[in-house]
Formats: sequence, structure tokens, C-alpha cells
Amino acid sequence: MNIVQKIALTFTIIGALNWGLVGIFNFNLVDYIFGVGSVMSRIIYIVVALSGLINIVIYFIDLNHPCAIKERID
Repeated sequence: MNIVQKIALTFTIIGALNWGLVGIFNFNLVDYIFGVGSVMSRIIYIVVALSGLINIVIYFIDLNHPCAIKERID
């Protein structure tokens, strides 16, 4: 797993935990820390969304296939 995958996975986990808090306790941790509608909150949401998109791409790549690994190295 390379660094981009690890960063994307980390932000996806943060987003999932935040949504869990919203769903269970109706508490948005990102808005609580950075303020509702603040620039930082929006940046966090954008980074989490981009991380989700990266993880979707990773989901469909067969990392055990030699060609997929070779193409990623080149």
C-alpha cells in the first residue's frame, strides 16, 4: 500500500467515523471543531470526498495482477 492509498484510507475512515457520530448522536465532529460552514470544514469535506473517489478506483484495481502492479510502477 503506497502513501496515497494510506492517506486516502485515513481520510475515508475519518469521514466514516464522523458520519457515524452524525447518525448515532446527531453530532458533527468536523463542524464542532472547525465551525459550521467554515472554510476548514469545507476543506475537510472535500478531502474526504476525494479520498472516497480514490478508494473507489483502488477497489476496482486488481493489485494482485502483474499488469496492474507494473502499470502503477511506470
